[in-house]
Amino acid sequence: MAKGDDALARKRNKVRRKRMRNSENAVSERVAAIIASKRRGCEGMCFSLPTPDDPFNDRHGNKRKVEEPADDVAADEGDIPKKTKKDLNAKKQPLANAGAKTVTKAVREQETEGEEGRVDYDRPSKFLVVCLNAIRDAVAPGDGGGIHGAGDWGVELWRSCSAAAPCDVLDTSGACATLEQTAWLVATACDIVARKERLGMVVSCPFLLYLVPSQEKAAQVRSICKPLKPLGIHSVSLHHGASIEHQVSGLKSCEPEFLISTPERLLELVSLKAIDISNVSMLVVDGLKSFMDLNVTDKLYSIRNAILSKPQITVFSDPYDKNVSAVTRNLINGRITRLCINDSVASRGAFISQYVHFCPSEKKISKVKEIVEKILKGHAKKTSKVLLVAASDRKARDLLTSLKLENGAVIPNDSHGHSFTICSSVGLMNVHVKDRDSLVTTDVEEFETVLVVDLPPSVDEYAEVLTGAARHAVIGEVHSIFCNTDAPLAKPLVELLANCGQAVPDFLKKLVSS
Repeated sequence: MAKGDDALARKRNKVRRKRMRNSENAVSERVAAIIASKRRGCEGMCFSLPTPDDPFNDRHGNKRKVEEPADDVAADEGDIPKKTKKDLNAKKQPLANAGAKTVTKAVREQETEGEEGRVDYDRPSKFLVVCLNAIRDAVAPGDGGGIHGAGDWGVELWRSCSAAAPCDVLDTSGACATLEQTAWLVATACDIVARKERLGMVVSCPFLLYLVPSQEKAAQVRSICKPLKPLGIHSVSLHHGASIEHQVSGLKSCEPEFLISTPERLLELVSLKAIDISNVSMLVVDGLKSFMDLNVTDKLYSIRNAILSKPQITVFSDPYDKNVSAVTRNLINGRITRLCINDSVASRGAFISQYVHFCPSEKKISKVKEIVEKILKGHAKKTSKVLLVAASDRKARDLLTSLKLENGAVIPNDSHGHSFTICSSVGLMNVHVKDRDSLVTTDVEEFETVLVVDLPPSVDEYAEVLTGAARHAVIGEVHSIFCNTDAPLAKPLVELLANCGQAVPDFLKKLVSS
């Protein structure tokens, strides 16, 4: 960054910090007054509801002056705001009803301040709530409960994005992000910007790059970002259907914190040097399957490669398409956080391959050895971490004492015999053996591969293992051994496999049809 640009950025950050501080400091004073006014009735409300003429409630019940430029005009021409860098110094009023309602108990429990007003930077701040309430009041004034109800998901997202070493996120709730998820994501980005600027750090623009597959989706996301403008966060959407000359001209006079764009138009503008995305801090890919259907996967890779920093990446993906997992692995790698806003087994178990192996009960140990050796070969030249689940502690111990492989040495890792390492010319495998009762104290989410040696009496218990495994990896595997005594589980297990888009073994089909 040039010296002049650095000075300008610091000046802009100073103005935005003041604006954010004013909004946050006003929260405590407003909460009591607003709650009291709501109790007295509608006459205490500060604003009128949004109308078709004013869908984002920009006027707050007041008539817009004729000479005031309307930001909505820019939306029709590519969403480039009609402002210059000088306008960043203009004073803006904080939201009048921000902070009127806390989001969820999860956020309330984590909101604390030190004895001297010191902000605790390891948990969500009041400013995060200010941002969420601004979005709620503007976009969903009559149905804000959805945003508040997504608090558990949102706090987990915030933790992943705000950590000292941010963690990439894979969400498999559905084909694309919901309004509530987008609200939490952009509010989280606002919170991170505010925290960095309080620490005197220069925040590069754009800070957030939000990739969308269509103009319609771009308009939806920008409508969620737009209520953050009074808090100092400016957003711009770029897409076809608007003049590229207008967008180039607008970007020269504007440095948005949030950039919403389709891949094609973004790359056009990057090639024209109208926008620099090399220092983007957060990247969102909303609806990966849609991008694949449009055959723009290569453009996603180009955008990712154009970002020279190591951005925190969030991907929203369809849980039912296995081809999506390969593209996801090319976009994000290493340790990730899997999130899902619903309780669907198919969504929570997305990209986890399920393999059901049949064998007679008396040959189960031999089958375990066979499966373990296949897993070892399938993960060659890397250290695998595998969890074996037995029915009881006694069976777990029997399994440990009898498990000897022909192509590898088995070395105990602890005196209790609950884990061991398999060393072979193919690779290393750390194996942990647990009984079902001890799973509640086991970090199943850390294991990318699980072998259920003894199927539980209920498919629901199997589903708990499935949805709890590989929570920090894009893909995972769950193997299970099916014996004749497990026949009552055949039908519900077939249904679960089918719902998850998994292949159903022929022997299970025959059991169900017989």
